[in-house]
Amino acid sequence: MGKQSLDNLGVSAFCESMAMMLHSSIQVDEAIGLLQQQSGKEKGGVLSEGLRVMKEQVDEGFGLYDAMEKSGIFPSYALNMVKTGERSGHLEDILFRLSRYYADQKVISEKLKNAVTYPAAMLVLIVAVLLAMLTLVLPAFTDVYDNLTGSIGASAYRYITWAYAFCWIALAVMVLLSAALLMGLFLWRSGKRETVEKVLNRIPLCRSILENMGMFRFTSALTTFISAGEMQDEAVTSSLPMTDCKAVEEKLHRCVRRMEEGHSIAQAAYDEDLFEPVYGRMLLAGERSGSMENVLGRLTDLLEENISSLVDRLVGIVDPLLSGVLMVTVGLSLLSVMLPLIGMMNSIG
Repeated sequence: MGKQSLDNLGVSAFCESMAMMLHSSIQVDEAIGLLQQQSGKEKGGVLSEGLRVMKEQVDEGFGLYDAMEKSGIFPSYALNMVKTGERSGHLEDILFRLSRYYADQKVISEKLKNAVTYPAAMLVLIVAVLLAMLTLVLPAFTDVYDNLTGSIGASAYRYITWAYAFCWIALAVMVLLSAALLMGLFLWRSGKRETVEKVLNRIPLCRSILENMGMFRFTSALTTFISAGEMQDEAVTSSLPMTDCKAVEEKLHRCVRRMEEGHSIAQAAYDEDLFEPVYGRMLLAGERSGSMENVLGRLTDLLEENISSLVDRLVGIVDPLLSGVLMVTVGLSLLSVMLPLIGMMNSIG
C-alpha cells in the first residue's frame, strides 16, 4: 500500500507556513522543527510523519526539496516548484504562490465534487421513487381495478399499461446513467483518466471545463517559473506537463514549435489561440510593457473564475433536467392510473 499524500488544503497550509517563517528569516531546518512541534498532537497523521522524515533529512544537510521528496507526502507539482525555487533563490515567493495555487485547487475540486455528488444523489432518489411506483403504487391500483367488474370498460386498462411503461423506461434510463457515472468514477480513480476524458470531451460544456482547468494549471505553473527567473522557453517546457489535459497539451506543443522559430510565448499563444482573443491581447500587451508576470497572474485568476462559472452552469443544467424527468414520469404514471378511476366515477355518477 502506497504512502498517503497530503490533500490540497494540507499542502497549501504547509507552503504558507514555510513561506511566512522564511520571510521572518527563520532557517529551513528551524522552520520544519517548529512545524513538527505544532503538529505533535497529531502523532501518526500524514503531516506529522512527513515532518518527522523531513526533519531528519534537513538535519543531515539536505535541502527543502530533498526533504519534501523523501517524505513522500507532497505532489510532484509542489516538488518541482520548490526545486525551482531553491535553484533560483526565489523559494519564499514560490512557496507563497504554491499556497495560493493549492488553496484554489481545493475550491475547484470541491465545486467539481459537488457537481458530481448532487446529480448522483438525484439519480438515487429518482431510482428509489420509480421502484416505489413499480412495486407499491401501481400494483395497488392494479389490484383495485382487477377486483372491479363491470364498472369500467376493458379498454381503460391500457392506461395502467402505459403507467408501467413510463416507469420502466424512466427506470432503465436512470439505471444506465447511474451505471455510467459509477463506471466513470471508477475509471478516473483507477488511472484510466484519458478514457473518461474522451467521453467528456464530446459534451461541449464538460470539454470547456477540462480545458479551462488545464489552462489554469499551466498559467499558474508558468507564472511561478517566470517569477523564479526561468527563460520563457524553459518555463513553458517545464509547465507543459502540469496541464494534465491532452487538448491543452497539443496547443502548447504547437506554441513550443513556434517559440523554437523565434516567437515569444505571448505571440505564439496568440497565434495558436491558446487563450481567448481578449486574454491573448492582454498577454501581448503585458509582454510589451514588461509586466508579463502580473498579466499571467491575472489570467490565472480569470481562469479560476471561469471554471467556477462553468461548473455552476453545469449543475444548473443537470439539476432541473433530472428534477423534470422525475416529475414528468411520476406525473404521467399517476395520471394514467387515475384515468380509469375518473371514468368509473363518471359512470357511477
